[in-house]
Amino acid sequence: MGHPDAPPAGRGVHWWGTVAYPASLVLLFLGGQMLLGTLGVPADRRAAPAALPAVLALVISLPVRLRQTWGAAQPWRTLGVRARSPDLARALGRGMAWAALLLLLVTAGLGLAGQVAWQPRLSPGLLLNATLLGLGVGFAEELLFRGWLLGELGLLLGAQRALWLQAALFSLVHTRFNLPPLQLAGLLVGLLLLGLALGLLRRADGGLLWGATALHGGLVGGWFVLSQGLLVVRPAAPPWLVGPENPIGGVLGWLGLGLLLLAERHWWSSCTGSRLG
Repeated sequence: MGHPDAPPAGRGVHWWGTVAYPASLVLLFLGGQMLLGTLGVPADRRAAPAALPAVLALVISLPVRLRQTWGAAQPWRTLGVRARSPDLARALGRGMAWAALLLLLVTAGLGLAGQVAWQPRLSPGLLLNATLLGLGVGFAEELLFRGWLLGELGLLLGAQRALWLQAALFSLVHTRFNLPPLQLAGLLVGLLLLGLALGLLRRADGGLLWGATALHGGLVGGWFVLSQGLLVVRPAAPPWLVGPENPIGGVLGWLGLGLLLLAERHWWSSCTGSRLG
């Protein structure tokens, strides 16, 4: 069922703007990293502080863009951010439950394969870092990819093609291209599956963004806790099983995401008239 604040199809949306908008955010991020470099900040500590102004720019500029190009009178509702409390709680619960289930499947698979050792080393600082990482990455990336990008591509291409294209772009942006070919292919496929699952979860939640945010943030923060505070993956573990650096690019990650996509099969063809455009 359509949403009363759904944008008029094609109003003010052009390909050049769709490309230029995220490019400007990337340039802001890269500029922040360069500035931090000139100030002597080590390279491995520049990403988080450089991302902050880019995220703030996204949050400030996105409502303006939706009003001007989509014709949206209530941008945050159109993006799926504003919601009634019961709907919000339901979406968050669904996303967190799926994140926990996927992490449990991966952990159990690694344990059965004898590729992890149990070494608890939790600390309040680690849990705080995991929480901030999950919240920050989950909200910022879902606002950009499943909020703005999925909706804008929907106006340009239609909902189904937009679903695939946003997942492909999500995969390309997050892939490390210095990996060996097979590991690179595995990571590309895993990220594509995750992008599809997150987009379909937004459909399943009637256009709300919070289920996808909880799933994405839960996976990021949860794996950080597992890998840094509870488990040690054996150095000799095969990359095809555990993935490069995290399980999303390995068989266990594919299996878990495949099960999630199977559970979401109804939403492949449903809700094409929702807030996704």
